[in-house]
Amino acid sequence: MSGVLAASMSALVRDFTPRDAVERTSQEDFASFFVHGDSPMWRDSGPDHATASCVVFDPALRHTLLVFHGKGRFWVQPGGHLEEGDESIAAGALRELHEETGIRLDAVADGSLAYDLDHHSLSSSFGRCASHLDVGIAVIVDRDAEITVSDESEDVRWWPVDALPAELAGGVQRRIHGLLTRMHDCG
Repeated sequence: MSGVLAASMSALVRDFTPRDAVERTSQEDFASFFVHGDSPMWRDSGPDHATASCVVFDPALRHTLLVFHGKGRFWVQPGGHLEEGDESIAAGALRELHEETGIRLDAVADGSLAYDLDHHSLSSSFGRCASHLDVGIAVIVDRDAEITVSDESEDVRWWPVDALPAELAGGVQRRIHGLLTRMHDCG
């Protein structure tokens, strides 16, 4: 399965269309990690490795669903490490969404995704993980969907995209607004 996930990541990095210099730099950075056969796909791949997340919006694109990460002490989109059973990066993101919020969505084809690429550093509270190379996929969920709080989180809550919490993880606001722009461009 490792080869399938590496191929999924390589395709997402290759097919990403940067909208500005920051996104172009992100794509180049990801390409430096995911162009070889020895891509850092797993938590035990070393201090820098792939993750997948869901940036969740309501149908009106006015709210986003965030989890309060217990270890990091910040609000962030649901996501995490890839696992052997994940059939694609999108499948890993959807699995993480279900694990962290209780929301289950059908599979999404990688080719139809609105997504971003975000390489972020981690604090020492994350142990030997120094950084995550995260692919964040945009998904739509009804705000009436039943949500649950996982063991990794202290809270799960909808937030207006124009009134995000102060304890937001670095870069999340930029990612939310960037994905909103991508979704508006596609729709």
